[in-house]
Amino acid sequence: MNNLSGTFDQISARLDTLEKRVYALEHPTETSPELAVIPAPAHAVVEDRSFAQASGLFSILGRAMLGIAGAYVLRAVAESTSLPKLAVAAIAIAYAILWLVWAVRVKATTWFPRAIYAGTSSVILAPMLWELTLRFKVFPPSATAAIIALFVLIASAMAWKRNLIPVFWVTNATAAVVALALAIATRHLIPFITSLLFMVLICEFAAKLNRGTSVRPLVAVAADLSILGMIFIYSGPQNARVDYPLLGMAALLVPGCVLFLLYIVSIGIGAILQGNDITVFETIQAVAAFLLAAFSVLIFSSPLGAIVLGGICLLLAATCYILVLADSRKLATERNYQIFSAWGMSLLLAGSFLCLPPLGVTLCLGFASIASTLLGIRLHRLTFQIHGMLLLMWATAFSGLFGYVLHTLIGTLPVTLTASVGVASVATLIFYAAGKAAVEETWVSQSIRFVSAALAVCALAAFLSQGLLFLLALYITPEIHHVAFIRTLTCCAVALSVAFAGSRWSRRELTNIGYVTLAFIAAKLLFEDLRHGHFGFIAGSIFLFAISLIAAPRLARLRPKL
Repeated sequence: MNNLSGTFDQISARLDTLEKRVYALEHPTETSPELAVIPAPAHAVVEDRSFAQASGLFSILGRAMLGIAGAYVLRAVAESTSLPKLAVAAIAIAYAILWLVWAVRVKATTWFPRAIYAGTSSVILAPMLWELTLRFKVFPPSATAAIIALFVLIASAMAWKRNLIPVFWVTNATAAVVALALAIATRHLIPFITSLLFMVLICEFAAKLNRGTSVRPLVAVAADLSILGMIFIYSGPQNARVDYPLLGMAALLVPGCVLFLLYIVSIGIGAILQGNDITVFETIQAVAAFLLAAFSVLIFSSPLGAIVLGGICLLLAATCYILVLADSRKLATERNYQIFSAWGMSLLLAGSFLCLPPLGVTLCLGFASIASTLLGIRLHRLTFQIHGMLLLMWATAFSGLFGYVLHTLIGTLPVTLTASVGVASVATLIFYAAGKAAVEETWVSQSIRFVSAALAVCALAAFLSQGLLFLLALYITPEIHHVAFIRTLTCCAVALSVAFAGSRWSRRELTNIGYVTLAFIAAKLLFEDLRHGHFGFIAGSIFLFAISLIAAPRLARLRPKL
């Protein structure tokens, strides 16, 4: 009974409230104090609000469906012969733009109505352009691409003043997808690539002003795919693309280069002038745009184009390093510093391989590795030391130093000492000598010192072995057992030398290399000396190895003189 009484009380209060509201609506000039004092029940307010929201949602969707119905009416008129198709197309475009205007001018407190009306405009325009281009042949591909670009421009201009992100996002996303689809369907790539590049320009301009940045990846991916498709199609044989129009060298080179230029300028403005962080998207997209531009030049241009591309890479590498070294405060954060440094090293490698001869590559990379490690030590930047180590490894690999060391110490002879190998060997020695241990070393810095020391020691061992064999060849013709003994003698001398040098100058990496060399000698005795050596020379090799095993630990324990 108590529950029933409470229910009647709630119903009575609800009826009183409704009567007072009706009275207030019928007599707006009069004021009901009771109505102002007594609030509506909480559950009634929630129900009214939910009903109002649902009603507003249904109303918005209903208007959108009416707009789509109007588009179908225009589609039926276009299919009939009562009016010229071009006139109907103009009316349809104006109709889509009117919905865009409604999306901008609608008074709404949420993003949903604007997004729905902008989507209605896009849904009207996209199928209409598809049929007018592919089925009715009213618009050529170039005109369709121009209409798409104009649609994006109008939408961006109308949404710009009030920063209407839903309108900007929906129109750009739809236009990008439609442009990419029409480029594939019509096989006329250049007009739609041009419209996509225009959309990239608008999106990057908006991003610099912090407006509509979320749509950038979608537009960028559409532009990347369209340019990549063009490169793939036109790099194949002529008979495989008979349906595609002929394109000149300029038309094949410009899209990738323009895309790369757009992102260079955008990232430069954001990171240097505005002091913003370089985002993950910008980092990935800049690399993708560079690769597209580089492939375009390498595939479609003359051999001189590769040299020009290499020169541009070297210029960009110098720019990146100047930005890093001139004033690090302009790079805002450590992320920008690391990204520009990595780009500088990558562009230096690419430029060197593209426009320099083999000896020039070794000289350039060797000098750059030494300069980088010196800068890293001076500025207390481990990043520069890591880059220096990577550049040195590229220089030694490209010069043929690895192959020279392997052939000299364990391979077949004779082996030729080239100028590139000599330059790379000198670079490894200078690089290791220029580095010095810090007060508190990390495992990265220790690894850099160990690798650089190993490269220098291998180069010295190869030179010493070839020098001893050359002197021996002045008196006798070296046999295979002579070569094996000379190599063992060289390796034992190197092991003892580096063990002593490591203890003398407190270079732990040299001591470790000495022990590694002893392990190498043991394997060499098993696989070379015992298999191909003479008994007397085998005994000599074993004797040298035994002496090295005894002396190396003692030399490693020697303390440096103060």
